[in-house]
Amino acid sequence: MEENSSFVSESTLTTAMEAEPQEEDRDPESNPLNQPLLKRSRTLSSSPLAIVGTKVSLIESLDYEINENDLFKHDWRSRSRVQVLQYIFSKWTLACLVGLLTGIIATLINLAIENIAGYKLLKVVEYIKEERYLMGFAYFTTANFLLTLVAAVLCVWFAPTAAGPGIPEIKAYLNGIDTPNMFGATTLIVKIIGSIGAVAAGLDLGKEGPLVHIGSCIASLLGQGGTDNYRVKWTWLRYFNNDRDRRDLITCGASSGVCAAFRAPVGGVLFALEEVATWWRSALLWRTFFSTAIVVVVLRTFIEVCKAGDCGLFGEGGLIMFDVSGVSVSYRIMDIIPVAIIGLLGGFLGSLYNHLLHKVLRVYNLINQKGKMQKLLLSLGVSLFTSICQYSLPYLVQCTPCNPSLPDSVCPTNGRSGNFKQFNCPKGHYNDLATLLLTTNDDAVRNIFSINTPAEFQPLSLVIFFLLYCVLGLITFGIAVPSGLFLPIILMGSGYGRLIGLLMKPYTNLDQGLLAVLGAASLMSGSMRMTVSLCVIFLELTNNLLLLPITMIVLLISKTVGDSFNPSIYEIILHLKGLPFLDANPETWMRNITVGDLADAKPAVVTLRGLEKVSRIVEVLKNTTHNGFPVVDAEAVVPPVGMAVGATELHGVVLRKHLLQLLKKKWFLRERRRTEEWEVREKFTWVELAEREGKIEELAVTKEEMEMYVDLHPLTNTTPYTVIESMSVAKALVLFRQVGLRHLLIVPKYEAAGVPPVIGILTRQDLRPYNILTAFPHLTRIKSNHKGN
Repeated sequence: MEENSSFVSESTLTTAMEAEPQEEDRDPESNPLNQPLLKRSRTLSSSPLAIVGTKVSLIESLDYEINENDLFKHDWRSRSRVQVLQYIFSKWTLACLVGLLTGIIATLINLAIENIAGYKLLKVVEYIKEERYLMGFAYFTTANFLLTLVAAVLCVWFAPTAAGPGIPEIKAYLNGIDTPNMFGATTLIVKIIGSIGAVAAGLDLGKEGPLVHIGSCIASLLGQGGTDNYRVKWTWLRYFNNDRDRRDLITCGASSGVCAAFRAPVGGVLFALEEVATWWRSALLWRTFFSTAIVVVVLRTFIEVCKAGDCGLFGEGGLIMFDVSGVSVSYRIMDIIPVAIIGLLGGFLGSLYNHLLHKVLRVYNLINQKGKMQKLLLSLGVSLFTSICQYSLPYLVQCTPCNPSLPDSVCPTNGRSGNFKQFNCPKGHYNDLATLLLTTNDDAVRNIFSINTPAEFQPLSLVIFFLLYCVLGLITFGIAVPSGLFLPIILMGSGYGRLIGLLMKPYTNLDQGLLAVLGAASLMSGSMRMTVSLCVIFLELTNNLLLLPITMIVLLISKTVGDSFNPSIYEIILHLKGLPFLDANPETWMRNITVGDLADAKPAVVTLRGLEKVSRIVEVLKNTTHNGFPVVDAEAVVPPVGMAVGATELHGVVLRKHLLQLLKKKWFLRERRRTEEWEVREKFTWVELAEREGKIEELAVTKEEMEMYVDLHPLTNTTPYTVIESMSVAKALVLFRQVGLRHLLIVPKYEAAGVPPVIGILTRQDLRPYNILTAFPHLTRIKSNHKGN
């Protein structure tokens, strides 16, 4: 279901959900400013609705658990050595293709952005040289307006899931949440075109986040053999028709996207490990590294080709590479002071940015809920404001005379790029603020990171630059265009980093360009709360290992300070969108409640018998939305030693999609009996069982068929994960998250006749802290006591 608003207000779904209680002291989220944008019910399992991109969607959990039913076991036993090798080879082939295609598309995006933005800026410079300032302003503003219009129209009307960075949704998917239409072909195409338009329009956003999303889309489409409507049915692709292998491919795609954005292969792997992936293993580490290596080879090849001048205005631009290897880095005791100041500022400003952006997104929600046209007008309004500021603010600063030691070809410059832009200045002078504003975002970062230029920028220019990008960074994110957070944060951080270097010039020997790099790193760590991956990314960007010690210090300080105020920016966005993301660390108060208590707070578990009537299955599917049902056998069997006489057996869990397959293929029995193994293999294949079926309403079952029977034993996962009812919720949450479960069965502590073999079933929604606190309000006081301590 698609909504017209980017962030749907609490009133959107009031007809489907219960009203919030009036007591504001029940839990911290009673404050409307702390609640997600989708209103949630006051039950343990809330409604599975969340915002994916800019679209409200019905979400489900993914089946990362291996479904060990009879068909799977037979297929596993019957696989030949050739088939196993084919499966392994296919994994590496797809990892190679993910890196290859991500590298090619990233290069094409950079070529398009650099040429579109470059020719736009060259035309503006011509008008300024002719002193036709109003004409230059009109051309600059109109070009940016039209580029933003293209990006916004595509995102609003054709692919709402392409808006934003996409990284929060990728985090949610790898955490086990199905995000519908997030990795489709339409989303991929709109993301590519929209990123080109939005970045070339000069908006304060980057292509780094969109490239992560693009890499993930490529991986998903390759894994499933194409789009849903035009899918390739190659035999070898059947091995990847499951959520587990698709998760690995999307992890490779995410790391390839970061590598393509920063040309940082090791940083891309560590980003996937530290920030987006929930589940990791050594084999996945090797494949992601292989994918990023392919990306680097592709980028390097295109750079060599473009050096011959066959890529238009691309040249050295477009691929972010801030080479500060030419500066010698030596430390003194006094250098710790500016480094520590930058770290502290990064943590404080990063958490402040997260807090303010949280509020801005809520304001945007009030605007966007009115309709698609309002969403479009908001994007265009931000584009106009950005263009006006970028063109007019350089007039506020005085022209700076060029250094006599610099050749005329270097200072001043009138081209697309360069450190000393003449703008409106007389011959032999340059406008330092125009150097930062009237250029692409990538060139702006290169200019402010430039080394051995201690007198290039005036303090006033750096203050205006920093304040402007603070405002633009807040108002640009959240509009209906593909956008990334990396570059806006880098621009803000480099601004105050260089300003600190200018102010502390008498007290430190560190280059101002290096301090700008440290400022960018500190703000990214203070906002995104990444350390190891950021450290490696900046080392690969700057090509200077001597920066390692001070970079580590800055990142550790800024992350520590930021964590003391609020969560990371991606966690805040996940919360706002209502995506049921499970954190790695359970709340301390979760040890005071057991899974048995959660089972008591839920409706009685719906079970099926191993030999079940068709009418019962149809009734269960029509009257519930559950995706898994415990299968119990109550027949009189000889109990194992130590088992109570008359106790029932828990055979396993059968999935909803498998029940739909049974009904669709009408695999019914006239008598109540167990089927033979050959009968099941004759009717089903494990490849078919991996497919997701439609709805029960789409299936027709006759009255006669309703009285028949179905043998559920062959399709039942006989090895489900179970927990005893006395286990703490904290421990169950760790198990649920680390294994990547969709269902977790609760079994009784004691076995006896008349005691059911399963007393409850836990899903992702049941383990969310908010849902537990709403069902058990007394835990709020325990939570407050822990915070106080």
